Amino acid sequence: MKTTFKTTLDKFEDSLYPYHVKVPLDIYTLYADAKIKRIIVNFNGGASVHNAFLSKGGGIKYIKLNKATMKDGGLKVGDTVDVEIDEDKSKYGVPIAPEMEELLKQDVEGEVLFHKLTAGKIRSLLFKINSYKSSDKRIETSIVILEHLKANSGELDWKMLNEAFKIGFKL
Repeated sequence: MKTTFKTTLDKFEDSLYPYHVKVPLDIYTLYADAKIKRIIVNFNGGASVHNAFLSKGGGIKYIKLNKATMKDGGLKVGDTVDVEIDEDKSKYGVPIAPEMEELLKQDVEGEVLFHKLTAGKIRSLLFKINSYKSSDKRIETSIVILEHLKANSGELDWKMLNEAFKIGFKL
């Protein structure tokens, strides 16, 4: 189900993710009625990004944009934006780095523990892995994550994991 609309890029002053576009209620309702939560969004014909509908008080539905998406699209607050939305049919709601995909095939215990995490935690971890351009760094980060899960019986402790990222994985 693909939909398009035109809107203005705006900024909340009181938000962790301030940059956004408001979604017309009829379009949001179309997806909500179909129980579609994860979406792929394209702004002004630029690169497609995995995203979700968010809510702000007063019935406002919106889609957030990060600084990278704004920079890539040459977007700024006040710009008129053509928004194209489609259902995200990917397994995780974000791309999975090929390095992590391969490690999950090789590490059965890590794969089981990884898939026991909530969908939101999985997306956060994949986002972390995907943030690196270097394949070596994506491999190292993936290994650290799986080793952390195995060492902690599948429990994700963000503070401990961040410390493990600082130390890294030494072969």
